[in-house]
Amino acid sequence: MTIRAVVRGVGHYLPDRVVPNSELEAIVETTDEWIRTRSGIERRHFAAEGQTTSDLAARAARAALADAGLQPDDIDTLIVATSTADLTFPSAATMVQAALGMTRGFAFDVQAVCAGFVYALSNADALIRSGQAQRVLVIGAETFSRLMDWNDRATCVLFGDGAGAVVLEATESAGTSADRGILSTDLHSDGRFKDLLYVDGGSSTGTTGHLRMQGREGFRHAVEKLAETAHTALEKAGLGAGDVDWIVPHQANLRIISATAQRMQVPMDRVILTVQDHGNTSAASIPLALSVGKARGQIKEGDLLVTEAIGGGLAWGSVVLRW
Repeated sequence: MTIRAVVRGVGHYLPDRVVPNSELEAIVETTDEWIRTRSGIERRHFAAEGQTTSDLAARAARAALADAGLQPDDIDTLIVATSTADLTFPSAATMVQAALGMTRGFAFDVQAVCAGFVYALSNADALIRSGQAQRVLVIGAETFSRLMDWNDRATCVLFGDGAGAVVLEATESAGTSADRGILSTDLHSDGRFKDLLYVDGGSSTGTTGHLRMQGREGFRHAVEKLAETAHTALEKAGLGAGDVDWIVPHQANLRIISATAQRMQVPMDRVILTVQDHGNTSAASIPLALSVGKARGQIKEGDLLVTEAIGGGLAWGSVVLRW
């Protein structure tokens, strides 16, 4: 008998304000064509004034709980993957815990930038496998619009705000690759590449700072490392690319997504795409795509999914799960 972390529910939330590429043309020297060609992004959502990351996370959490048919106190552990927490401390997760009225269990944040949700899923899986938790609410939430340098046209047009959440539940399984739930995880980081993607603020500067990125070099690392980690995770699960029903990638850039799928030899009609509507929402992008993919009727029970992401650090990884 094997304990698996099975997806019980999923949900997401996007702020009301939709920002098309045409609106950014008035802010920075760019064009709709340039943004679409370089990234595949057509629009993104921005949080309203006073709307925080924990606000977005709590809304996504409520949607996931409703989808699972559960109440907040049915949850043992709450994990928020974010790089844009409301405050330096306490964690955004404890704020979401309070907002939901969750009076038991424990909550904490995971910070691995765009790879944050993959890291959080891996942590949740470990907690469930070890018996420390029966149900874990995993949320990815970001307000990256507040980290943008609006004079840097190469980065400010790429990012958006949003949140997605999944509820994982411990389930007894046969211990084979046919099981539902998380089948394998694969995580990596390499701090030598810190300067490829970072925010130039924090305790060392006393400022929030702005996002800085070396796009060309980051692209090369992304395609190579994402395909490699996805293959490794599939091998750990005793599966191959031909078994994959859906790749649900970090929605950073359509060119990265396409190149990674090509390396994995998975056709683009088996890739869940939301980047055109959401932009890069960092740790929120995979759970957003999972929720939207289910709502569209693409992701169905029994489907084999590979999620993969890379972010600042560099930090990257993947999760193989059966829906």
